[in-house]
Order: sequence, then C-alpha cells, then structure tokens
Amino acid sequence: MTTILDGAAAVYGAEGAHLGYSEWLALDQARIDLFAEATGDDQWIHVDPERAAAGPFGATIAHGYLTLSLSNYFLPQIVDVQGFDMGINYGLDKVRFPSPVPVGSLVRAGARLLTVSEIPGGVQTVMEVTMEIKGGSKPACVIHAISRFLND
Repeated sequence: MTTILDGAAAVYGAEGAHLGYSEWLALDQARIDLFAEATGDDQWIHVDPERAAAGPFGATIAHGYLTLSLSNYFLPQIVDVQGFDMGINYGLDKVRFPSPVPVGSLVRAGARLLTVSEIPGGVQTVMEVTMEIKGGSKPACVIHAISRFLND
C-alpha cells in the first residue's frame, strides 16, 4: 500500500519513518539487454548468457545502474507526496551495490525517510531506498536519494 504524504507538515511528520515496500519485479534478460542497448554497456556479464554461465556469477547479472534506475519505478509505489506543484530528483548522496542481481531474480524496494529540510519554495528529503533480492542475504542496492518538492 502506498504511503500518502499530503503537504509539508505530513512530510516533516514522517521523518525517520519506514514508508513501506514496492511490489516485486522480475529482472529478465530482455530488460537487461534493453538497458545494455540504451547505455552501450554490453559487457558479457550482462548480455552473454552462455559465457556468463561459466563466469563468476553463474548467470548474467543486471547492471548496477539498471538496479539503481529502478528506484524511479519503485518509489511511486511506496510513497506519494502530494500538496506540491512538482517533485524533482535532486541527486544522490550515497549509492552502494552490495550484491549482484542474477537474471530472473525478483527485486523490490523499501524506503525510509531519513531527513527533511526546508528549502526556498518547499522541502528537500533524503530517502534511503534499499533494493532487495527475494531470498537474498544482502541488498542489491542502497541509495540515499535526494528529492525536492516545490510550489511555484
């Protein structure tokens, strides 16, 4: 279920809270191949299933930046910040990839609102987004994502 934060007071009130989890998503070879094509990163560990089967991971793995980019897919499933004219990505303070994501894995994200601060015209948040692999012992990716929610 999506957490709704309506307005600055609600955002401040959620500081420190875990906001929930997204749905699970299967990372198949087709998505990995499309990402490789879009970015030009066609390293064999991502796009050559035969060679990767004999490699260090036993199968192809998702690009770390593919996993990172899925935060934009997962976050709207977790939290809906309302009461502002717009929300923008402002940057990242921290990104780590503790575990590779083998092809066929199910991944999801959880989010915790770490900090909220006032900025001209709105608020800035830092959310810790943790990408989990179903059945995995370590996260695939941990992100400190900075967002700004602004009014005209």
